[in-house]
Amino acid sequence: MLDCAIIGGGPAGLTAGLYATRGGLKNVVMYEQGMPGGQITGSSEIENYPGVTGEISGMDLMMPWPEQCMRFGLKHEMVAVTNVARTPEGTFRITREDGKIDEALSVIVCTGSTPKRAGFKGEDLLFGRGVSTCATCDGFFYKGKEVAVIGGGDTALEEALYLSKICSKVYLVHRRDRFRAAPSTIERVSNTANIEQVLDAVPDEVYGDAMGVTGLRVAFRDGTTRDLEIPGVFVFVGHNVNNAVLKQEDGSWLCDVNDWGQVIVDLSMRTSTPGVFAAGDLRIEAPKQVVCAAGDGATAALQVITYVDEKQNA
Repeated sequence: MLDCAIIGGGPAGLTAGLYATRGGLKNVVMYEQGMPGGQITGSSEIENYPGVTGEISGMDLMMPWPEQCMRFGLKHEMVAVTNVARTPEGTFRITREDGKIDEALSVIVCTGSTPKRAGFKGEDLLFGRGVSTCATCDGFFYKGKEVAVIGGGDTALEEALYLSKICSKVYLVHRRDRFRAAPSTIERVSNTANIEQVLDAVPDEVYGDAMGVTGLRVAFRDGTTRDLEIPGVFVFVGHNVNNAVLKQEDGSWLCDVNDWGQVIVDLSMRTSTPGVFAAGDLRIEAPKQVVCAAGDGATAALQVITYVDEKQNA
């Protein structure tokens, strides 16, 4: 019987593991199919993590986390979890992708989110052949070429800035007449000569040939369109939460979620089901920042320590 099962190995899951084991729990397992680090490892530049100065990538930021977080006994199972369910006894059954089932007194779910598709014509057909959601992964392929970035939030603008250092020109396409990013980021974009802001516009169709993307048609609010002859389109329009592990066989949820599938928690990361906690991008009103996810993980772990102690001494 595990004291705590942590589902997900991003900043929230790693920090939860650190605090849970350092706080005295002896049998804590973090389930993460790949290498720990989470979605942030794909970010090109981090400039707002406290204590970190200068240019640093998401991969560089997360590199030392696993070693530190496993120093006090956290175990890493490199396998995906397909389902978490509550037993009649009030413990939790962890169903793994390899068919094995583990049991835990408590669960912290930190499965994060994945980038949304924008939904324009050709996006799915050409995904991976010129359409991407990761500038760090694919930006180098367009060195010296023109590309488009779709979106108007912090991530879209930050990735546009990253691409502007590689590409000859970046078209920043946003459906509104102003961005939703931090003022300092907007200022940097406005002061970058090779970023052209294409506002009040939405992607209408990305098209190409057997080799990949050759252009993007954007539609403006006034009904006009414009064709951008580009080989690359980067989409940053938000995220979908990864909540599949919480779905039960009868279609219900292990704990309460809102209309968007985000897990409803209180300030202590407690869900509606005793013993189940959620942290990071999965929860309601998540700021989707590394520092916030880490804080969530620490908060959840501290609550788990108390919960497990009460269960074991009941």
